[in-house]
This record gives sequence, structure tokens and C-alpha cells, in this order.
Amino acid sequence: MAMRSETSPSRRPAGSAVLRESVTVTIRHAVFEELAESGYARMSMEAVTRRAGVGKAALYRRWPSKEAMVLDLVSEVAEEHLPTTEDSGSLHGDIERFIRDAMDALRHPLVARIVPDLLAESTRNGRLGKSLHESVIVPRRVAVATVLRRAVHRGELPADIDLSLAIDLFGAPLYFRVFAAGGATDDAYVTRLANAVLAGVNASR
Repeated sequence: MAMRSETSPSRRPAGSAVLRESVTVTIRHAVFEELAESGYARMSMEAVTRRAGVGKAALYRRWPSKEAMVLDLVSEVAEEHLPTTEDSGSLHGDIERFIRDAMDALRHPLVARIVPDLLAESTRNGRLGKSLHESVIVPRRVAVATVLRRAVHRGELPADIDLSLAIDLFGAPLYFRVFAAGGATDDAYVTRLANAVLAGVNASR
């Protein structure tokens, strides 16, 4: 899982304290490994410090709580892996590229273990669920909406499509395949899925 090696100035502490980037990177790796191994509910700040080999102060200088820490780091990684909105020349091409990009991210061993756990935890923890929705889900829906509106302008889609439903179709089948149903996700599957999503999007009226 790619992670940033720089600390955003907006999260730097006041006063003379300076956050060492190397320590921050070590903590990030420890957080994601602990999430994958223990899950959000069982994960603790103490377990992260042990895995990272740092003191508690190193964590609390950066984040006030486990929830703030997880949301901050998950949001950063999610932002780094936003789907591209670059024009491939056709809606079918945009859909297929979205599927391939999403699949590359979901195949990462840590992501495959962390995402289902966070989704489940979000149903029990309303504040966590709302924050993850705003920082992870909403930016992806905005990116897909950009792709769909461009297809409308190109004349590939009718102007009266149900935009919300069409956005759902971009990601839902793939996420279900990877995290619930299982099965092959090879090139042949990607091609079939892209065709099916395109048909579904066209029917979203």
C-alpha cells in the first residue's frame, strides 16, 4: 500500500515540536499492518506503538485518538488512489480503466483485509462510518460523476440518466466480486464486467 512520506503542514504541531518524517512513515506502516491483523475494534494505540517501536508520545503528538489516526491515514491513501478522470475517448474505455485501477488497489493484500473490516465497523460506529463516507466514498463518486457527465456531453448517454444509480454500477459489482462472491478477476472478466456496466449505465433512466 503506497503511503505518503511527508507530513502535511496542516497537521504539524504548534510550538517548537517537529514531527520526524521517518517516524511518521514507520507509524503509518504499523497502523495498516495492525488494522489488517487485528481489525479496527481490537486495534489499540498501544499495539501500534509496539509494532512501530516508538513511544506513545510519538502517536499522540500526531493524532489525539485511534479514530483520528485511522481516518487520517486511510483518507490519505484513498486520496492517492482516486480513480482518474482523464478522458480515454469513450465511456467504455473510461469504465474499463476504472475497473482495472480499482482492481489493482483491491488486490493489495493489506487493502483486501482492511477494507471489509472498516466497512463492517462503519455499520456499528456511526461517526466512523460518516467520516469514511465523506473522505473515501464521496470523492470517488464525484470522480465517476465527472466521467458520466462527460459521456452525456459526448452524446454517449442520455441526459436523463439516473446519475446516482449509474455511479453505483461503476464500483458495486467489482467490490462484491472481490470481497463477497470471489472468483476470477482476469482480463476476460474485466472485459465482461466493463460491457455489463456499460449496458447497465445506459439503462439507468
